[in-house]
Amino acid sequence: MLVPFEVRHFLDRAATVYGARTGVVDEPDQPAAPRQDLTYARVAELARAQAAALDAMGIGFGERVAIVSHNSARLLTSFFGVSGYGRILVPVNFRLSTDEVSYIVEDSGARLLLVDPALEDQLKGVRAERTIVLGEGGDAEMYRFGVDPEPWEPDENATATINYTSGTTARPKGVELTHRNLWVNATTFAMHAGANDRDVYLHTLPMFHANGWGMPYGMTGVGAKHVVLRQVDGAEILRRVEEHGVTIMCAAPAVVSAVLTAAKDWDGEIPGRGRVRIVVAGAPPPTRTIAQIETELGWEFLQIYGLTETAPLLTVNRRRAEWDDLSPEDRAAKLGRAGAPALGATIRLSGDGEVLARSNVVMTGYRNKPEETAAQLRDGWFHTGDGGVIDDDGYLTISDRRKDVIITGGENVSSIEVEDTLFSHPAVAEVAVIGVPDEKWGETIKALVVLAPEAEVGEADLIAHCKAHLARYKAPTSVEFREPLARTAAGKLQKFKLREQYWEGHGRQVN
Repeated sequence: MLVPFEVRHFLDRAATVYGARTGVVDEPDQPAAPRQDLTYARVAELARAQAAALDAMGIGFGERVAIVSHNSARLLTSFFGVSGYGRILVPVNFRLSTDEVSYIVEDSGARLLLVDPALEDQLKGVRAERTIVLGEGGDAEMYRFGVDPEPWEPDENATATINYTSGTTARPKGVELTHRNLWVNATTFAMHAGANDRDVYLHTLPMFHANGWGMPYGMTGVGAKHVVLRQVDGAEILRRVEEHGVTIMCAAPAVVSAVLTAAKDWDGEIPGRGRVRIVVAGAPPPTRTIAQIETELGWEFLQIYGLTETAPLLTVNRRRAEWDDLSPEDRAAKLGRAGAPALGATIRLSGDGEVLARSNVVMTGYRNKPEETAAQLRDGWFHTGDGGVIDDDGYLTISDRRKDVIITGGENVSSIEVEDTLFSHPAVAEVAVIGVPDEKWGETIKALVVLAPEAEVGEADLIAHCKAHLARYKAPTSVEFREPLARTAAGKLQKFKLREQYWEGHGRQVN
């Protein structure tokens, strides 16, 4: 018997087994809407009503629905109300500029755009066939109750989400992930994280980011409680852990730093000691930080590695029984590696040290980009663009980022996109954008700029120019003015050489 995988399986199980249980505790300060605490039966009802509304709007199976939203119950429900009923959800980074969002909506072919009320004015210039503002005012359009949605014949190879990622091109690429990709990712991630129906999951990770790494699906499937967090703040995370009995969360290294900083001023016992698991990805935190999670917070640290293109789980690193007798510092050194292959994933290195992967979580391709897809999936392997080493025990360590992507605070930034923006300033003749180590953000963005003859411009002016045209997190935090940048005989910049002086003393050129 072959039963196609589909993302609605996770909600169907939760509604059947845990229907009366509170499944979602919404952010109490959602704009334009009071807090929604939803049972799993209510989440399933809302998902059906959302699908029925899409039917009424004429948005058919396989068509795209874009959503630009901070974390919210309405966003969480849309993972099931859209993808679970045969449409394709396009979760968009709410930090992007209007031009960037417009490009994604157009490139994805989204007919419907769902917008967070806090972004309504900012995104008025984004054109879609229909736009609905999330909140009580838009609910009448977004949900149609009392009507059964049109039945969708499940197809596990159908695209469920398109997630846009900054890569090596100036424009983001739409990663097409299937129901099978998302089902396998969520199930294996939940297994490796030890998820169960006693868990309380705090959404410190933006849900748009690789579909919240799959946790909206996996945690729903085991009947865990979701606690929605709209804005990351270290002290607020600790407060929610205490208030809701949080047991697990996912976070970029910058979030870990924020929690550790807040813990220094916390009055009393740190909440969640001996109970919380924190799953970190985006860049490996320093060994000292990993040790502090254990010694200062009393939380368990897990590390994963993956990409949007892999849904994202490729490797997992979690404390093992064999490491129990180690000191926190020695254990942290082992946990600082990217990890061992997740169930169903195969990892190897190419001849020149690039990390290659094979797994059921690997995307079908980039939307409307066959050449880029073929390059990324050549020879039967997914090419990560990262350099690494594999220890004798099978654990992977990422040693260098081979493609021009900077990961700052857990967000991917295409260096080429930033370079294009700086080149648009008339004073800039040459530019190279690189990632340099930063204690708070892991990496931060530095621009090496050669000015045009007789041109005069300051560092602050160029940073402001980038902020005016890009999401603010993509702007350089520093600009260094150079004479002509050294190039190869073929005229190419070798960014690994440009990065060397800034990474001196680090064991690897990622942080």
